[in-house]
Amino acid sequence: MIRDKARDLAREGVRKGGDRARAGLAYLADRIIEIAPRIPVRDLRTLRRQFPGLGPEQLADKLVAGAANATATVGAGVGAAAMLPVPPAMPTELAAEITGVAAIELKLIAELHEVYGLRPPGSLKDRSTAYLRSWSGERGIEPLKPSSVNSALGGQMKRELRQQIMKRLVRDLPMLVPFLVGAVVGAAMNRRDTKKLAARIRADLRKAQVPWEALTDLPPLEKPADPLDMTELPGHPRELGY
Repeated sequence: MIRDKARDLAREGVRKGGDRARAGLAYLADRIIEIAPRIPVRDLRTLRRQFPGLGPEQLADKLVAGAANATATVGAGVGAAAMLPVPPAMPTELAAEITGVAAIELKLIAELHEVYGLRPPGSLKDRSTAYLRSWSGERGIEPLKPSSVNSALGGQMKRELRQQIMKRLVRDLPMLVPFLVGAVVGAAMNRRDTKKLAARIRADLRKAQVPWEALTDLPPLEKPADPLDMTELPGHPRELGY
């Protein structure tokens, strides 16, 4: 009898723990969806001005190196700052790192699409949703493929996007390691994972990129009304061009 009761209590504890974990992931997915349109993105003209004389691959290398260093800084600086409010069951430091890394990588993805001449069509909200899909699926966007840039965030579409982001967060559980094992290992893992993501995105973008010599400056990007201050991320990364 006592053994059966203990087993039932253990099962109930596991169930409640799983419910809390799912609630935490859903909350984080919603926060990432919310901050995506606020992330400042440099357009092609700005990038060419900041990195004169570089071709697309050299410029992309610079962007990847900066983003990888920034996510490493976030990993090393967990606990230094909290970017967003978090649910009571989730440590502030952990949520700050997850959303911080997501913001840096979303910025990287958007700027890589600029470099390869593959800016998604539509408004700021449309592009942000397309970049969220790119980030969560770890694939580049195909502007000529409607399903790749479908950005109508109706109820069903938002639920699907949230599920996709939650799956990405589960895949990237090593992102949580800095909170558990310390700054040095966490920084190295964040740097490695950002570079791995960038390699996948770039491989897709190269298949459809506009040749550099034929790539004229794209129209200026619409600026967020309430831009996210990237220097306020945990660890205060300075490698992002702002």
